[in-house]
Amino acid sequence: MKTIGSLIIVACAAFFYGCASTVPSELTDARLAYLHASEGPAAQLAPAELHKAKEALAKAEKSFSDDAGSYQTRDLAYVAQRKAEMAHAQASIAVQKASKTRADKDYQETQSDILQEKTQDLSQAQAALAASEQGRQAKAAQLSAEQKARLEAEKKTSEAEDALAKLAAVKEDERGLVITLSGSVLFRSNEATLMPGAQSKLDQVVEALSSTRDRNVVVEGYTDSQGSDSHNLALSQRRADAVRSYLVHKGYPAGRVSAKGIGEDRPIADNATSEGRANNRRVEIVLEHLAKP
Repeated sequence: MKTIGSLIIVACAAFFYGCASTVPSELTDARLAYLHASEGPAAQLAPAELHKAKEALAKAEKSFSDDAGSYQTRDLAYVAQRKAEMAHAQASIAVQKASKTRADKDYQETQSDILQEKTQDLSQAQAALAASEQGRQAKAAQLSAEQKARLEAEKKTSEAEDALAKLAAVKEDERGLVITLSGSVLFRSNEATLMPGAQSKLDQVVEALSSTRDRNVVVEGYTDSQGSDSHNLALSQRRADAVRSYLVHKGYPAGRVSAKGIGEDRPIADNATSEGRANNRRVEIVLEHLAKP
């Protein structure tokens, strides 16, 4: 409405006085300055200054009406122009301040969002690091427990080996720890029943193996080359079974002990001599290797 009123003022002034005399350039500039100010943000942001410019322009228009060629008209028009320009300048400053305020607010909100995001990322990273460290510690504890158990098992095996070395021939090969007992100590010729002295010997073996009951044991029976292959194989299996049964009877876990007849295969001495045949008639108790970790 104020813009329309200003246009009416300018139009009316031009209509009534434009033909009578030449409008001073100062008054023309004042009218244009007021129009520019009233069409901009000054009406909302600098209304008081815009009103002063309107009043100053009205005085210049009246002076022009009273005396078109007077110097007073030019002076009043100049004042009106400056007041209009002042109103426009104040409005522009207010716009810039408002824009800066919005920009600062947007910046602060953006920085706050970035900080919150970074904080969340840091918290997640710290949580992941803590979980990783817990996992590492748990794994280290597990490995430590496994290593401790393995060292304990190796210690027990070493103790058993020392004890068995006092009882029989003991060696280590790809099968494990091998305890060799002469067949003449365990069985009568061509029989698979343990002799009384053999039981005493096996009692000592079971005692030495008492600390390794978590290990698998294979009892292997052997014969010399006298007799048929089938007879020797069957005899060696019965002898291996007899020793296995005694070990289980004395407390070694049944699920950990197996028996296998080998017969006359794998001789350790010459079957052409009586001494060699005696060495070949044997039972080997194999304490298998620890499983690899």
